[in-house]
Amino acid sequence: MSSTTSTRRRLLAGLAGSALALAAVATASPAVAAPAPATASIEAGRLVLDPTDRGYRGSLPVTVTNLGTTATYYSVTFVEPVGGSFEGLTPEEACVFNGLVDNRRQINCMVPGSLLEPGERRTFSVNFHALTPTRDVAMITKGGRVSVNSGDGRDDVADRERFNTLFRSTTGSLRNPVPYVQDQQADVSITTAGAVTLTPQEDGSYLGRLPATVTWDGDAAHEHLSVEATGLPAGVMIWGTDPQDLPSFFTWFAVPGEQFIDGETRTFDVLLRAEPGTVPGALGTVTFDLDTMWDGNVVPDPDPADNTASFTVTVAAAS
Repeated sequence: MSSTTSTRRRLLAGLAGSALALAAVATASPAVAAPAPATASIEAGRLVLDPTDRGYRGSLPVTVTNLGTTATYYSVTFVEPVGGSFEGLTPEEACVFNGLVDNRRQINCMVPGSLLEPGERRTFSVNFHALTPTRDVAMITKGGRVSVNSGDGRDDVADRERFNTLFRSTTGSLRNPVPYVQDQQADVSITTAGAVTLTPQEDGSYLGRLPATVTWDGDAAHEHLSVEATGLPAGVMIWGTDPQDLPSFFTWFAVPGEQFIDGETRTFDVLLRAEPGTVPGALGTVTFDLDTMWDGNVVPDPDPADNTASFTVTVAAAS
């Protein structure tokens, strides 16, 4: 056998062995699955916040399309453009808050209505109310991203869409917007009438009203303002507020009314009650401590000294 023939046979054997080895590797390696087809798509318009007599209001138009082959529920997830501005959907639908992103709430809402049939498109609005003073110049802030998820309990994201947020000026212009920056500190103060007298009631208890005033400056994100009473005499408790829209808990109450806007002053009555058997007379001094609450946490205040107010409590004897 010639050396040339022998060399050719060795080369062919080597190539065959390499081919078998590559085939074995290919057989042992997991197959790469083709990407799953999208189950839904989402489209979002531009969010324009228009000036009103109480801050800015606007709605983000959103359209979700079922690209799958079965009827499915869907939800959308987004971050509000201004902390505390989310108002709800039109049509209405259930929503939950999922923590903060850059001090703004991340929100998940079901797509309004029933199951989306294959190929069906559904349009709705996400509504916002930014409690910041209106200006004669347009403003702009980072809008965010809205995503659509299947509503069957999975966490998959089917599609995403970015949206921009503009504040229209009081002159109606959207041109040459300046950056909008929300306050990170809550500048708030509280005062009281300084004294309250509790008078006898038919059941033997004593009731009194203490006028209180809260003043708010700036546009920091907040959910409600919380007041805790310290130094309450034995048998004396917070019995509510007038008006009242949130519950009170004996040593604590929430300032009534919706969220505050810059420069707003709100006066209301704090109701106090003393148990039957309380001995009439001057009972001592109580202090109110005011906190601004956002996502379950206290918002820093640049001047905490004016977040407290003290008053005296007196129980009147029956006539």
